[in-house]
Amino acid sequence: MTSLSRAFRASILPFLLVSTSPLVAQQRAARPRPVPVATPAPAPAPVAVDTTAWLYKGSDIAPDPAWSFGTLPNGLRFAVRRNGVPPGQVSVRVAMDVGSLHETDAERGYAHFIEHLSFRSSAYVPDGEAKRVWQRLGATFGSDSNAQTTPTQTLYKLDLPSATEAGIDESLHILSGMMAAPVMTDASVDAERPIVLAERREQPGPQVRFQDALRETFFAGQRLAERSPIGTEKTLLAANGTAMKAFHDRWYRPSRAVVIISGDMDPALLSRLVVKHFAGWRPIGPDPADPDFGKPDPAKPATATIVEPGLPSVVAMAVLRPWQFNADTIVFNQKRMVDTIATRVVSRRLETRARGGAPFLQASISLDDQERSANGTFTTIVPVGNQWDAALREVRAVVADALAKPPTQGEIDRELADYDTILRTVVETSRVEAGGKQADDMAEALDIRETVTAPATSYAIFKDARTKGMFTPDTVLASTRRIFQGDATRAIVNTPTPETGVAAKLDAALKADVTGLAGKRRVQAAVDFSSLPSLGQPGAVTGRTTMAGIGLERVTFANGVRLLVFSNPSETGRVYVRTRFGGGYGALPADRPTPAWAADNALVASGVGKLDQGDLETLSAGRRIGLDFGIDDDAFLLGAMTSPADYKDQLKLMAAKLAFPGWDPAPIARARAGALAAQAGFSASPSGVLGRDLEGLLRDGDPRFTTPTPQQIGELNPKNFRKLWQPLLATGPVEVMVFGDVKTDEAIAAVAATFGAMKPRDGNLPPAPAMRFPAHVATPVIRTHDGADTQAAAVIAWPTAGGVAEIRTSRQLDVLAQLFSDRLFERLRQASGASYSPSVQSQWPMGSTNGGRLVAIGQVAPENVGLFFRLSREIAADLAKNPVGADELERTIKPMGQQLMRASTSSQFWMQQMGGGTVDPRRLSAIGTLGSDLMGTTPGDIQALAARYLRPETDWTLAVLPKGKEAAAVAK
Repeated sequence: MTSLSRAFRASILPFLLVSTSPLVAQQRAARPRPVPVATPAPAPAPVAVDTTAWLYKGSDIAPDPAWSFGTLPNGLRFAVRRNGVPPGQVSVRVAMDVGSLHETDAERGYAHFIEHLSFRSSAYVPDGEAKRVWQRLGATFGSDSNAQTTPTQTLYKLDLPSATEAGIDESLHILSGMMAAPVMTDASVDAERPIVLAERREQPGPQVRFQDALRETFFAGQRLAERSPIGTEKTLLAANGTAMKAFHDRWYRPSRAVVIISGDMDPALLSRLVVKHFAGWRPIGPDPADPDFGKPDPAKPATATIVEPGLPSVVAMAVLRPWQFNADTIVFNQKRMVDTIATRVVSRRLETRARGGAPFLQASISLDDQERSANGTFTTIVPVGNQWDAALREVRAVVADALAKPPTQGEIDRELADYDTILRTVVETSRVEAGGKQADDMAEALDIRETVTAPATSYAIFKDARTKGMFTPDTVLASTRRIFQGDATRAIVNTPTPETGVAAKLDAALKADVTGLAGKRRVQAAVDFSSLPSLGQPGAVTGRTTMAGIGLERVTFANGVRLLVFSNPSETGRVYVRTRFGGGYGALPADRPTPAWAADNALVASGVGKLDQGDLETLSAGRRIGLDFGIDDDAFLLGAMTSPADYKDQLKLMAAKLAFPGWDPAPIARARAGALAAQAGFSASPSGVLGRDLEGLLRDGDPRFTTPTPQQIGELNPKNFRKLWQPLLATGPVEVMVFGDVKTDEAIAAVAATFGAMKPRDGNLPPAPAMRFPAHVATPVIRTHDGADTQAAAVIAWPTAGGVAEIRTSRQLDVLAQLFSDRLFERLRQASGASYSPSVQSQWPMGSTNGGRLVAIGQVAPENVGLFFRLSREIAADLAKNPVGADELERTIKPMGQQLMRASTSSQFWMQQMGGGTVDPRRLSAIGTLGSDLMGTTPGDIQALAARYLRPETDWTLAVLPKGKEAAAVAK
């Protein structure tokens, strides 16, 4: 096992395994194994397995020796490897080489529909039982067991925690039946159809309509133009068992299947189990050739326009070339690396202009293969306001300049430094790369017809390209010119409101002479960490204690700064740094609106001292250094994931940001423009309305949590932004956390030299305003949206509490919420097909004794809003009246316990648990009961919690309905 040091495993995991006896004492009665409903042909014995590394056929890239390959006589291929991240988990993927591009016009949506049917019932599990089997094995439906359908692939995914040979054996047995013999009858299709239609209905309308228009424009004349995986309502309503089985038998064949397994188990055993369960699969009928996906057609219209009020103005352009298979060779990858550098150079120039007040908020260039249908160079522009034509001209000018003159070697080296860091980081952290990611990467490589290899090999290919001098101004110029040439050029513009002559304006902007419009290229000044303001002399340590059993060190400095440092060598190459300071939401005014909302986009970007965002990016080029900002209930947060080599400078940057914040006005203007652009999407769908209004409503209108109005956004300026944030950055306690691959004494010295060197701060904070919850309503609060009249959303919430004193309650409320969610899923989705993904969550603020809530949300048709409320209240009442059964509780707690086990191998998890522990030591003490609080939850605990909190006289409801259908909300 390579993922976790023995010392770390021994010190942490006991906390998660304490006192599981209440659960064990209620073990369910033995259940008979499900009776098979169909039987694929048994596997012949013995089976001759071709162990050739099939993935690397035609490639000169060194195979990754960690992977073992095989091909069965029936054509099925597999790839397996050992991986112990997280410990005990085995990740299984079954990749089927079929997607929506394989459908006929009458079959649109069938590939995705079959994904649903395969999970519903198949050869070895009756209707709905696969979900329960995997829950009993510790897997969580939706995150650990899931599937996805793209235009070219259907991928089935299972992450099995604490896997045993028996568990993997049973899982592969089930998966083999899902692939070879899903139940496809008129009855099963009719049962699943409402769920598929609900998924289609709940898709965000504005984004879907724009993406549909974009595909129809870019890929006109090709299958991709009209083959969204979700299908059409007409074809989904017409689907029946016979037609669905015909599609399945045609495309679900062992020769189109690849089983991928990466996990904490012997690869030889995994190979044997694949052979055991998949070698007997026999195809049905003739093997069809792939349909012709077509090529970009230059004769099709080059431009299109769309009016989508739910989106801001957007311009998208593409230069398209035919997709063709390329052997995944070293030279092919090195040339593509040059192309990547070329796009990064142009994108950085565009970003620099956006920061400097250009008529666009964002603009970028990317190079991509699209679903084996085209290779394209894509340009995306988000204008400021409605200045899309000016934005398009300016972006074209920057591209024209890049086509006319080579970049400087300095520009190239800047991008190479970051690219080198990306590849080197993968090498340095490869020991802790999760098995699920490795399996997903393999599936993606299959889909795009490429290979995977060891991170060190990829890095060596890149370094070899540099040694050969492949990244020069002339080669990057040649690459830029090549990627902006193609067989077809397309452009589409969206305007939120109808404009006169949009098509003509688009044509004119595309043809306009932009010579000279790009102006002079900006030359970035050379800066390094010595350019940051001086923090002073290192601070003295005034206290240092060790938390027994974990190895966590608590340190205090003379200036009042507190430190939590946790050396975790198993986090190879990773160091997590987080600073909690001030009072968070508790320090913001609760009686008036403020520009606090702009901090996400403007606070970090406003710079440090005299250094602006461009300077800071140059300073950190080629380094794993960043700066993220967030707001917690009782603290503001600065965070980053860095490296053992870079974390000391990361600390210096964070400390300088607190001690010497910059106030560049440009990010303020950009944040204002971005917030105004986002307004269009809020009213366009139920999810948009919820995103805008729900948090403020659940906080009873508290302005700290409400979305700013257009008027409030327009009032944002550098003066009022600085007036709010300057004192917030300068006051309140400071807690620094350094977790990961560090040496404790060195980390303490690094914090002493940075945060410890800062001037003492006023650590006192005024009392935080209480968090409120709205009063019970007899009928739902109504909000309306402007989207499709088939879409609605419903919310029901109950107040709970908050704070560390009742931490056990908060953890058991998570169990209650998961039980509630599973029941709502079964009744609202599986039984009635009324909602695709209803959910229930418990939210418990650690930094406040109030403000907690349990919230259930479902997107439904307007006529089913009342059904959502009725079912939710019935479930709540039953949970309060009757104890849950032992099997149901186990199927809930076991996956949650497994998620906890997996999360506990990450330093990020422990940072989240321990945050604020130097201010309130009870948070550190509460770690000791983490496992017992969850795993020791009993039916009586759940019933008592439901009776305490899920009271009908305290619930609050909201319905989001199409305008004109407000009467659809039914209170009872």
